[in-house]
Amino acid sequence: MRLRGMARTIRLTSTPPQGTKHMHTSAPLVRIQRDTRAWQFQTWASFGIAVFLCATGLAWLPGENLERAFMVMGYVFCLSAVFMLAKFVRDNQHPGAAGDTPMWKLVVWGGFVTAMGLTAWGLLRMPINEAYKAYLGVSWLFLVSSAFTLAKMLRDRHEADLADARLAGRREALEARDAARGE
Repeated sequence: MRLRGMARTIRLTSTPPQGTKHMHTSAPLVRIQRDTRAWQFQTWASFGIAVFLCATGLAWLPGENLERAFMVMGYVFCLSAVFMLAKFVRDNQHPGAAGDTPMWKLVVWGGFVTAMGLTAWGLLRMPINEAYKAYLGVSWLFLVSSAFTLAKMLRDRHEADLADARLAGRREALEARDAARGE
């Protein structure tokens, strides 16, 4: 079952200027895509569960405190790299838009690959039980996946809010224009 997909379609209309034959003029349809509350809850819940599972696994990680600290840093590095990569990809999704420089692209993708690679390398080399490694690995990948989903949902909400604000501004401009013509 797909929970995403609440949309609202609105047509902006205005009254015709005095002395014209047309009954009304209309702007093109404006479609604003919004996520359902159920999808938002599921996304936040998944992210929260992933953070909890990772924190639990890292808190009970057998070994030295230094090893535990490095694994925590690796998880945090991966989490920040995920949000940075998600923003970079979303910002550069339109071919006509002014994109980032090639060096920034290298920094973003390089940071993500480095974070994932070093964390995986550290996890695989730790002298701990294989079942514990599997738990940490799966919870880490769940964290990365849910962070990408959360980043997308937050960006979608931001873009829908911007579209709503633009729509309200257009509506106010049409009403002001109509009021000025009626005087």
